[in-house]
Amino acid sequence: MWRWTRWLLIVVLVLFGSSFLPWSISPQSVTLPDRLPAASPPESMRVSALPTGVMHSSAMLAFRGGNPMEPRDFSMTAVLVQHPRGDLLIDTGFGREVDAQVKLLPLLMQLTTEYDKGTPVADQLSAAAYDINSLAGVVLTHAHWDHVSGLDSLPKTPILVPSSEQAFIASGHEASQLAQQLTAGRLKSYAFTDKPYLGFAQQFDVWGDGSVVLVPAPGHSPGSVLVFLSLPSGQRLALLGDLVWQLDGITELAEKPWIARRLIDEDTDAVRQGLSHVVAIAQQFPQITFIPAHDPQAMATLPVYPETLR
Repeated sequence: MWRWTRWLLIVVLVLFGSSFLPWSISPQSVTLPDRLPAASPPESMRVSALPTGVMHSSAMLAFRGGNPMEPRDFSMTAVLVQHPRGDLLIDTGFGREVDAQVKLLPLLMQLTTEYDKGTPVADQLSAAAYDINSLAGVVLTHAHWDHVSGLDSLPKTPILVPSSEQAFIASGHEASQLAQQLTAGRLKSYAFTDKPYLGFAQQFDVWGDGSVVLVPAPGHSPGSVLVFLSLPSGQRLALLGDLVWQLDGITELAEKPWIARRLIDEDTDAVRQGLSHVVAIAQQFPQITFIPAHDPQAMATLPVYPETLR
């Protein structure tokens, strides 16, 4: 009975908001380079996925215009980037204390959250005899609970965020309260440089070789970022965080549904602008593989650690 009540609540909320904003977006008019940015990734660089669980929902909540009768899973996956100058974990997925963490969410989010836990990142790495101390840091695409949950089992790893996200974490905002608890004393902020990257005015080249480049994409949170990876094979990846939840947002030019934007996007106009920018990049550079944080099919293009993409 409760399952049907929960879905009825979701359907009502989504349909209620369906008339408030235009149905779709258009690619942003942005000046893009003729070629992909230069990069010199080291031959030993590797990329892997570390799945930690899934949330269960429907296409209706994955993107605006999604079918309410189509089940969709939302992946909770960290991405490990192995680099000779230091390994990076992009987000963390679910941690060991996820059941307790969910109880800290706003009531409406608790009522609409159904999930299955997997193995936390730290336990997966330990089982593969990976030295967690070799992690140079965790790069957060943003500081919402489902991206920081796994920090509970990485107590000594530095956490890299831009200064705007550091301020968001410190603000006491309900969406960053778990991050505030789990990141205390180990946040390391970085500054973007005024150097264009694929139409973005700024970038942060983590290792200075173009292999891991962060660009600001505020809106979902004040300091949300996109992560562009360049591999030794020549393959390019773009980790989109929660700019969109699933690839339909890119292929269908569709933002998140109204209720999701209302609940968790800090600046819906900024998110829409970032989405249209990424759509323009995708149209000009189809060789880039775009990976939203919560799209299991997109994440499945990455091998699961200890297998690696080179």
